[in-house]
Amino acid sequence: MKPDPVPASLPAGHVAGLPLTALAPMQDVTDLAFMSVVSHYGAPDFFFTEFFRVHAQSHPEKHILRSIEENATGRPVFAQLIGEDITHLTRTVADLLRHPVAGIDLNLGCPAPKVYKKNVGGGLLRDPDRIDEILGALRAAVPGLLTVKMRLGFDDTVNFDRILELVNSHRVDLLTIHGRTVKEMYRSEVHYDAIAHAVTRVRCPVLANGNVTSASRAAAILRETGAAGVMIGRHAIRNPWIFRQCRQQFAGQPVTPVTLGDVREYVGRLYRATTIPGLAERLHVNKMKKYLNFVGQSVDPAGAFLHDMRRAESEAALFEVCDRHLLADPNRTFSPEPFAGVIARPNCETPSLLTDGCSLDTITA
Repeated sequence: MKPDPVPASLPAGHVAGLPLTALAPMQDVTDLAFMSVVSHYGAPDFFFTEFFRVHAQSHPEKHILRSIEENATGRPVFAQLIGEDITHLTRTVADLLRHPVAGIDLNLGCPAPKVYKKNVGGGLLRDPDRIDEILGALRAAVPGLLTVKMRLGFDDTVNFDRILELVNSHRVDLLTIHGRTVKEMYRSEVHYDAIAHAVTRVRCPVLANGNVTSASRAAAILRETGAAGVMIGRHAIRNPWIFRQCRQQFAGQPVTPVTLGDVREYVGRLYRATTIPGLAERLHVNKMKKYLNFVGQSVDPAGAFLHDMRRAESEAALFEVCDRHLLADPNRTFSPEPFAGVIARPNCETPSLLTDGCSLDTITA
């Protein structure tokens, strides 16, 4: 598969000539620990941070800065911003450019009501004139790479082409498009035809985002859209091998299968990596359940793992469930696609795990 050449201004991918891959910015997920774990199984070409919230009293959050400053993956890390006040956006850019960021990314896609009601994230898609002002100010403030992650629109696509024109006029270097509107949240089909339309309209590379469930699906989406690569979010939580598998698929190589034994090793590694000194065991177990809600979509078609995992209340109980379901037949293949009807329901735990800057409580598939 031969994409258009990646512009020299963008960091090089792992393998020259292959489509790009990126880990989506997911609030309370894409921290230093998760980036490190994903990198162990095959890092994406690019990382994007959780969004830095920008307002009058804001300062770049220290825990998000750690994912830039202490990142040992060897891959570029873009810093994502969410906000609409130009003075404070440009102030934050100046702060972030003192750190080893690959570029600055603007969030124009978060569909959480508590976000868009503040006219930030996906809420800005209702106001192209404001986007024009923000992109103009950011382009003037960012001497290097300026990127954008957006949805197709707020409740329709009436502003889509206008915003694509702004991407061109402000010389955005990379555009990621989640192929749904804000109001469609994560429930509708992804409109890959709209992403394909954007590919023909903008001068920068486009990453396709939305239901990139597996390496074979990623390849199909690239064929359908003509995009330069894919951005993957919750399916990288489920399957952290997905970026390595994508590169194999793109290169025409056999895709290495994952076994349930491999998944058990991943769960243990993730538990150790996300350990926080002083955090109560029950809270750490609940944090793990938020990841395992996605992992469980590929363990068994009846959802028995999810049923049992969600009822564990201690580390010992959680790993007893993992051992029982994952090590009884450790050589059995972990499904590369989620099983039909096995639904991740993160809202059964603490509601802070977010994706694309938004609550995973909204995700039903």
